Amino acid sequence: MVEQRARAAVVGGSGFYQMQGLTDVQELRIDTPYGPPSDVITLGLVDGMSVAFLARHGIGHRILPSELPARANIYALKTLGVEFIISVSAVGSLREDIEPLHMVVPDQLIDRTRGRPSTFFGEGLVAHVAFGDPFCPDLRAVLSSSTRETGAILHNGGNYVVIEGPAFSTRAESNLYRTWGADIIGMTALPEAKLAREAEICYAVLACSTDYDCWHDTHEDVTAEMIVANLLKNVEVSRQAVRLALGGLPAERKCPCRHALRDAIVTPLELVPEATLGRLAPLLDAYAGERVSG
Repeated sequence: MVEQRARAAVVGGSGFYQMQGLTDVQELRIDTPYGPPSDVITLGLVDGMSVAFLARHGIGHRILPSELPARANIYALKTLGVEFIISVSAVGSLREDIEPLHMVVPDQLIDRTRGRPSTFFGEGLVAHVAFGDPFCPDLRAVLSSSTRETGAILHNGGNYVVIEGPAFSTRAESNLYRTWGADIIGMTALPEAKLAREAEICYAVLACSTDYDCWHDTHEDVTAEMIVANLLKNVEVSRQAVRLALGGLPAERKCPCRHALRDAIVTPLELVPEATLGRLAPLLDAYAGERVSG
């Protein structure tokens, strides 16, 4: 039986609903202060490493991007001891050279979401994490290398604009994002990336280009059917890249993600309400010791 802990997690987006190659599989139903995660978390071994898998939209794709319980998802993975999250997501391309079926490992984010809870903090505890580089550089490097190893066409780096959805962009919006220097467009990297940083978990995205959004004059407008069809073509490549990346994770983390809260917490912990300390114990244990654990 696999210990109910995992060093790494894979969060699968549209079309990526199962993690193949897992052995000693367990399905965990975890409750959190933010409610249940999107679905059961599947825990198992991949080449001897304990890995967690979560279908972001739930099995059967039942949850809108705006409805995703992102805090519950990240919190649940944190309680399992996860240090790395690889997110697999469908995106639209805003650049001619990022063709459908190409892969992108972005390095920047533009937030166009509205009203999504994007922090664990508040209720008596203020923290401001650094987010200038929203993706872990070390995990990005591993994911980029593993994707190239599959033979897929990879774009290393890029600006990912995250929109609210669930409707796709208007043509005017799509062209506006292009003038901003955005390279790809999707609906789910935020608030996941912010919450992962607050939880001191390394986070990176393997983005699967499925379409040209709606800006391209010679390509048909994006549809859900088109996205799913193209993503399914890339599922096998994504699975190969993820498995290779899991095998290439560093034995010891040396990136800034591992202590993102060290200089971020503003409120003296002795002034924080006990209920807040208890709720955030998985995030704060390293900084508050027995006071938080108890």
